[in-house]
Amino acid sequence: MLSRSQVITCKGAICWGIGEGVKVEEIQVEPPKASEVRVKMLCASLCHTDILRTQGVPFSMFPLAPGHEGVGVVESIGEKVTNLKEGDIVIPTYIGECGECENCVSEETNMCMRYHLPVNGLMPDGTSRISVRGQKVCHVFNCSTWCEYMVSDENYLMKVDPSIDLAHASFISCGFSTGFGAAWKTAQVQSGSSLVVFSLGAVGLGAISGAKMMGATKIIGIDINEKKKKKGEAFGMTHFINPKDYSHKPSSQLVKDLTSGLGVDYSFECAGVASLLNQALESTKVGKGKAIAIGVGTEELVKINWFGLFGRTLKGSIFGGLKPKSDLSFLAAKCKNKDLPLDELQTHEIPLTEISKAFELSKQEGCIKVIIKM
Repeated sequence: MLSRSQVITCKGAICWGIGEGVKVEEIQVEPPKASEVRVKMLCASLCHTDILRTQGVPFSMFPLAPGHEGVGVVESIGEKVTNLKEGDIVIPTYIGECGECENCVSEETNMCMRYHLPVNGLMPDGTSRISVRGQKVCHVFNCSTWCEYMVSDENYLMKVDPSIDLAHASFISCGFSTGFGAAWKTAQVQSGSSLVVFSLGAVGLGAISGAKMMGATKIIGIDINEKKKKKGEAFGMTHFINPKDYSHKPSSQLVKDLTSGLGVDYSFECAGVASLLNQALESTKVGKGKAIAIGVGTEELVKINWFGLFGRTLKGSIFGGLKPKSDLSFLAAKCKNKDLPLDELQTHEIPLTEISKAFELSKQEGCIKVIIKM
């Protein structure tokens, strides 16, 4: 049996540079420091953000150990860890919640001022816990879930019920929760309202599900992939628009055509496509519409139609406005109780050794989420 103080040699997916994809390498994972936890990963999933990170967006840091969605079991803990123990089942959360700072006690944001969103590829102390052939490797956020073992700070992990479906637990560690929370917490969708969701991937389907829970009565989904129609309906979508069928009209006008020319109360842009932000904004009601930007795109600068903004609100959302301790446990309970049709998300499954296939699978029309088994 390995000592908790030993370095573990195992397999992990590594990206060496832009355009090089990912390769399974033999990596070394250090033991956890004082406030850290080493996790034996059970399964992970592919998120669009990880694809962007391998392309150097929005930060170019290599070599990189991708993966920020997943679920695992605590293998060892640092001496200052108080909320987790060996054997606990945990999922990573890329934001923390101290419960005491100005933002945490506020109902307006989930951006903790003590446990920041990690963007430098390193642990909070400025170092890495993973190396390959003697070279230090960057993490994605505060974790690297496409590895057999990873280390994360305690404050970026959440304990879940051990009976939870592992694939479902992986989905709620980022993508689905981000969309669900955007409808629930960021937009605070009102009962009887109308909304449109641009792009029906895991995030968009999460937004539909969250809106349904909040009592929205008209939920419009927009996607150029006709196969997404059934997926959207499974989560609560009431109307579907494929823009390819109406090439002479912008999506915002198609939404207005479904709402007596008024537009919707809320819109959610989940694709990270710059041009869709204006369409999302202009799809909403004049004077009161709210557009929520969720997707992460490749363009740093986005042009907003000034007149389209008048009287409307455009707001960004990180992790759907969910606070990991206060809010995510609610979603985890719904997940455990099978209150959400999360089986609809899983379309493919591969072993870690075939991780490179995940990127090709993600391009297929029928793909929503790829599960990676360790």
